Amino acid sequence: MGKKKQKVVLPPELPPEVLDKDIEVSDEDLQFVNQNLDYAGFVSNLDTHSITKHVTRVADVKEDALESLYEKRLRKKQPNKKIEENAIEVDPVDALPVKTLDGKLYYRTVPREIKKVESESNEGDATGHDMGLAKLTKAEKRAKLKKSRKEAKKQAKEEVQQTPQADVLDEVKNDLTAEEANESKKYKLAELGMALLADPESNIKSLREMLEISKDGNRAIVVLGLKSLLAVFKDIVPGYRIRLPTEKEQEMKVSKEVKKMRLYESTLLSSYKAYVQRLIAIEQQTIYKRVSVRCICTLLSAVPHFNFRENLLAAVVRNISSQDDVVRNLCCATVKSLFINEGKHGGEATVEAVQMIAELVKTSDCQLHPDSVQVFLSLSFDEDLGKPHVADVDGKSKNKKSKKRKGFEEPNHLPDNGKKKTRQEMMTRTRDEVNADFKAASFTQDLSERRRMQSQTLSAVFQTFFRILKHTMHPTSEASSLLGASGSHPLLAPCLNGIGKFSHLIDLDFMADLMNYLRKLAGKSSKSGDLSENSSNYLTVSERLLCCIVAFKVMKNNLDALNVDLQDFFVQFYTLILEYRPGRDQGEILAEALKIMLCDDRQHDMQRAAAFIKRLATFSLCFGSAESMAALVTVKHLLQKNVKCRNLLENDAGGGSFAGAIVKYQPYASDPNLSGALASVLWELNLLTKHYNPAISTMASGISTMGCANNQVYHSIVSPQQAFKESSLEQESIVPSGGIKISNKKRKPGKDKLSSVKVRPDVNMKHQSDENEVRKKLTEHFLLLRDITENQRLRGELERTTLSLNLYEQYKKQKKQKRKTKMA
Repeated sequence: MGKKKQKVVLPPELPPEVLDKDIEVSDEDLQFVNQNLDYAGFVSNLDTHSITKHVTRVADVKEDALESLYEKRLRKKQPNKKIEENAIEVDPVDALPVKTLDGKLYYRTVPREIKKVESESNEGDATGHDMGLAKLTKAEKRAKLKKSRKEAKKQAKEEVQQTPQADVLDEVKNDLTAEEANESKKYKLAELGMALLADPESNIKSLREMLEISKDGNRAIVVLGLKSLLAVFKDIVPGYRIRLPTEKEQEMKVSKEVKKMRLYESTLLSSYKAYVQRLIAIEQQTIYKRVSVRCICTLLSAVPHFNFRENLLAAVVRNISSQDDVVRNLCCATVKSLFINEGKHGGEATVEAVQMIAELVKTSDCQLHPDSVQVFLSLSFDEDLGKPHVADVDGKSKNKKSKKRKGFEEPNHLPDNGKKKTRQEMMTRTRDEVNADFKAASFTQDLSERRRMQSQTLSAVFQTFFRILKHTMHPTSEASSLLGASGSHPLLAPCLNGIGKFSHLIDLDFMADLMNYLRKLAGKSSKSGDLSENSSNYLTVSERLLCCIVAFKVMKNNLDALNVDLQDFFVQFYTLILEYRPGRDQGEILAEALKIMLCDDRQHDMQRAAAFIKRLATFSLCFGSAESMAALVTVKHLLQKNVKCRNLLENDAGGGSFAGAIVKYQPYASDPNLSGALASVLWELNLLTKHYNPAISTMASGISTMGCANNQVYHSIVSPQQAFKESSLEQESIVPSGGIKISNKKRKPGKDKLSSVKVRPDVNMKHQSDENEVRKKLTEHFLLLRDITENQRLRGELERTTLSLNLYEQYKKQKKQKRKTKMA
């Protein structure tokens, strides 16, 4: 089917134009108009003058009048500026624009007063009647009312929309002004700080202005102000304490320079005091916590000799056990710097800091961070201060003797007037005055003063240590509730380290109590009977090992004065070896205990040495390579010192060849002297020779060959601590921390290069060889185990088959005998 043609609809044609002359009015039309005059009344009211006014060509008009008409039109196109200022542009909806020949649109403008008059007239039109106009109908009135209501609503909306825009503009203006003010304050701080650093005496009053700026509400301005003041005070604070003049001194007449100096010092001290108070007040706010603590610590470490040191030190010690790591590290570093750099403050700040920390430990019931007591390890004491100087005593006695001799000899040679004696007295007086002035001017302290400060520091330190030990022995109910079920003692480890370091300075009267405490703490474990009532008495293996180490250090430092039996500590250490766990406990402490208790120059009993050798060999089979290496080094050291213990290396039937008091080996004995280890054999070395770590396998094979030549002397240079560190470093370099991940994705060559750079170059080649060796030894080991299990299975089957064959033969024999008896 073809497409249908669409019909084109043409618009209707216009009626033909008819001239006015040709129009003829009929009588019917006239009659209709006469009957409906009300509808045609508007024609009589038309303004013909205004209609003909816009006509360009008007009939019967002179040329001059026409030119004036054009001039008026041009004036209307250029309205008066005063009218335009008060004019309001008419809405395009209300009036159509005028388009000029240039193509521009101009909208009509009406003055405001005129518009008001028009609105009033419109209101009058709405309410009343216009003069000379016809009445409005009800529909027209309703339309006008609706239009007026719409305009009122529109104006209200515009007013509502304009108010938030004005608020936003006000806020933007306020922000701009605030930013400008902040920038000006920053520049002001920089100018004041530079002026103070350049000439502090003449610009000292600028400190108060900087303090006022630092009290601003903006955080950035406050931080910048505090840091600027810190830099200024670090530079301009003098190297002495400022003492303000008294009232009597102020009444005295002084020179201008003295007055200027007094004004400078008083202004500096008052500003410094206000700054310190500001820092301490801001420190309570979490926003400014770190900034204030950093400023306090920097100020204290820079000028510890200046005024208000006690306030700064109290703030530092108060935050020395803070939960914030940054704040705690800052405070601990500041206290350590005070302990190390005693030349800045003469040791006074050290005494105050130690006493404050001791008071803090007392008030907090020993529940602080370990770093708060760990700072005591940075202290240094002069041992010569406690001893009298023999040279001084001898010099004084010699001087006395010489004076006595001169006193007896001088009267024989002096004249009667005594001029020589008076001259000597004057010389001695002048020397004494010069020496006194020299001591006052020099920074060196008096020997008695230094001795007094050191004794105060030592008493506070050891008072803190013994308080921690006593609290660990008998914790209070509040402390146990705070600790919970874990039963940890945070200050015990740093306390024991401090006692081990300063044990040579402890008074001998306290040694017996100290050793008794250490013995009891070393025996406190989760298996002891005293834990049934209070679980907070629990000590970890590392803490108990530390107790044993500290006991041996105290014994070693006071070897001449003490006579203590350390058998209990050997018993505790013997049981702690089996309680040790690599992931839970610290291997460094175990290696230190092996070195101090077993490897130092100490002759051990044969039974004890054999017991530790056997237990350490068993220990090496169960734990990591670092601990096993430290244990094997200790075993080698013990075998070198005790030649008779090398009988443990023999593989005779029935144990070693040495006939001891105890024949049978008891592996679960708690006392090493009663274990009977000499009756055993070190069969663990045979398994350790096949260890996956080549260092341990070579060490085990070297120890096993020591029994071949009993008279051979071995020299061990490596200590257990060194062996533990070296093996742990090797393990970190060989074994990756994240584990071995196998992926099928193709790696880019750049990544492989980066991964190879992370490993040390000397370990990179060793890594591949070690892996190959480990694979070979592991395969050999597992093949051996598989063969052993297979042999055991085959032997069991062989025994069962042989037993069944034997039973079958016996059954046959019994049948034969029965047949013989029947035949007979």
